[in-house]
Formats: sequence, structure tokens, C-alpha cells
Amino acid sequence: MPVLDPLHSSSATGPRRTSPLSRYRLSGPLQASVIALALLLLWDFSGLDLWAVRLVGGEQGFAWRERWLTAGLMHQGGRWLALGLILWMLLHALHVPRWSPWAGLSRRERWVGCGVMALSLALIPLLKRASQTSCPWDLAEFGGNARYVSHWAWGVLDGGSGHCFPSGHASSAFAFLAGYFMLRRSRPRQARLWLGALLLLGTGYGLAQMARGAHYPSHTMWTAWICWTLAALSERWMREPTPAQPA
Repeated sequence: MPVLDPLHSSSATGPRRTSPLSRYRLSGPLQASVIALALLLLWDFSGLDLWAVRLVGGEQGFAWRERWLTAGLMHQGGRWLALGLILWMLLHALHVPRWSPWAGLSRRERWVGCGVMALSLALIPLLKRASQTSCPWDLAEFGGNARYVSHWAWGVLDGGSGHCFPSGHASSAFAFLAGYFMLRRSRPRQARLWLGALLLLGTGYGLAQMARGAHYPSHTMWTAWICWTLAALSERWMREPTPAQPA
């Protein structure tokens, strides 16, 4: 008859207890957010923002500022697409058709997800309104009156109109990153497709706005980071509370 070792037998010791500190461990998406923050800060202090916009702008300004592709399709069209998406999300939060990608999600998941999307769409413009950073097309070297000042130089005016950081237009795509967290447990394939589509769309918006002289690359990156981090932080509240185990 085998002898049970009480130090290694789960039946002798009962269920394994988790460390109280485990609840404070960062999830994978939040770990990605910390890494992205470090990379984004490196970009900010590298001076590459100004280098990037000089590739598409000059003394005469930005040739793509009023083109149909950038100003019409990518800018105005992107606004209408975001409006359509948020209305679609709200309708599906109220009633989910069987064919909807949200079919099978709980009411809590749907409404928390929609709330995070709405928060992202509202927060980015508020931050932009409070910013003193001007857009690239305001710089003197591109035909404006401002001088380049980093958005980290708080309280230092650049002589332009300000209100340009972060990118409000990029939030038309990145605000919907919460959909990835809504889907990733129950429908991982659809979640990856949703994430990939939004990253491509948001990057496209950012490139179009840079070509127009409306934003530096970092403005788009910060919008993506803020929206991703808000969505990742909200994931815990999307899930139904787990009943406490009896002592």
C-alpha cells in the first residue's frame, strides 16, 4: 500500500491557496501596456516626431492637407464610421441578434464594454482641449507661426493655437479596443480579428493625419495607449463576479 506524503499530497492538504498578492499581478494586456509606455516615452524623447512630419511637409505646408483621401475619406469618413459603430454597439447591448459577434456575451460584458468605448471617445477630446500643444501645420517651418515645443514641456507656449494633443481622430478607431476584451475569452478568433482591424484602421487614421499636418505620430500613439489601457483595466469589471468559495 503506497504511503502518502503529506507535504506533496493535495488530498492531505486540501485545495492549494493562492497568494494574496496574486490579485495585484498585472494581466498580459496590462503588461503589454507597461512595455508600450516605455517604448512610447523613448519615442517622445528621441525627437522623431519632428523628423517624421518633415518627410511629408515643407515650407509650402502639407500637400495632403485637403486631399479627398486624407481629409475626406480618412478624416470625415472616419468620424461617420465611429458614430455608426457606437450606435451599433449600443443597439446590440440592448438586444443581441443570434448572428451578432456579441451573441453569448453577458449583459454586464456588453454594457461595460460600451461604457469604456464611450469613455474613450469622450476622454481623448477633453485631453486635447486642455493641451497647449499645437499641430504640425501651425509650425513656422510649415507656413504657420508656432515653434516646436514637446508636449512634455508643460506650461510652455509654442505660439500656435494649441489643442492638438493627443489625436482625437485616432480615437475613432482605438476607442473600440474594448471590443477585443469583450470577446477574447469566449470568441478568441473574432477578438483577434477585431483587434487587428482596429489597429490597422487607427494606424491608417494616424498616417493620414500626419500627412495632412494635423498630428505628430506620437499623438496617435498616445491615443492608442490610453484607449488600450482603459480597456485592459476594465476587463475585470466586464466579468461576472465569481462566488466566494466556502471556508
